[in-house]
Parts: sequence; structure tokens; C-alpha cells
Amino acid sequence: MARPKMLRLPEVLDEIGMSRAAFYRMRARGQAPRLQKLPNGQIRVRRADLDTWWETCASAA
Repeated sequence: MARPKMLRLPEVLDEIGMSRAAFYRMRARGQAPRLQKLPNGQIRVRRADLDTWWETCASAA
């Protein structure tokens, strides 16, 4: 079984065109895509979660 594609936070921020501070404000409000914290402390976002989040944003607009 293949692993899901995981994106680093800088890759996500670049793709959505948002600053880290703005992203964390959205996250605090519960409006950001789901994050996965790895055992080494790094943060990743699954590609599927980001795509779902994009679709939710598009349908809300």
C-alpha cells in the first residue's frame, strides 16, 4: 500500500499563497487544513487533506 503524499508546511504556504502567521491564525480558528505532527516535531499536511480544504474554500466562496 502506497503512503499518502505529505507536504511540508513551507510547500503548503507557497501553494496557498499565505504567510505562516496568517496560516496559524486560521488554524487557531479551526479553518486550516488538518496537520500531522511527526515524531521529530516536523509538521506535514496530507495532499488529500489540502485538496479537500481547497474544495471547501471554493464552495464557501
